Amino acid sequence: MISVVVVDDEHLVRSGFAALLGSDPEITVVGTAENGDAALVVIRRERPEVVLMDIRMPGRDGVSTTAAITADPALAGTRVIVLTTFDLDEYVHAALRAGASGFLLKDARPSELLAAVHLVARGESVLAPALVRRLIAAFVETPTIASKPAWLDSLTPREAEVLVAVARGLSNAEIGAALHMSAATAKTHVGRLLMKLNARDRTHLVIAAYEAELIR
Repeated sequence: MISVVVVDDEHLVRSGFAALLGSDPEITVVGTAENGDAALVVIRRERPEVVLMDIRMPGRDGVSTTAAITADPALAGTRVIVLTTFDLDEYVHAALRAGASGFLLKDARPSELLAAVHLVARGESVLAPALVRRLIAAFVETPTIASKPAWLDSLTPREAEVLVAVARGLSNAEIGAALHMSAATAKTHVGRLLMKLNARDRTHLVIAAYEAELIR
């Protein structure tokens, strides 16, 4: 059973998301909150696997709340999906850099939201398709880095290949087919990359690959 906390400053939105999630027999909503401060109280008590997080809220907003969650060692097993009606790049970047594992617009279809919760609970990451293009475009337009990141030298040639494949959006099975290895071996390489780069999930591996200019 996947435990979820819903955070949104609008009561009807919270109730709607909770009802939708409750319709999935594999998901249970263990709490809701109307702002970031209240959310942290609930999240630290319940330690859910997934948090659906609004961006704009009175008081502590979704970005700073997400950062507080990902910085807390006691919440290492909690992942955040940011939900918002705003698709401005600044929010996408801020949420991802704060440690969010996904970013969806509130007009996503119910099936997309439910699928996102399942994916993130399994350690995957999700990003609305329309936002992927904008995120990648932002990194492509970023000036060349002055020096390569220190972690780059710690990667084996095979790990670098896998990182590029992850940045291109390939699944473990697709990486295995492309690099002539099993899906299990690809998963092992991804796990090592997550540890070496101190990344929470695949979304942050994508960011690292673009920042290191391994892919453009």
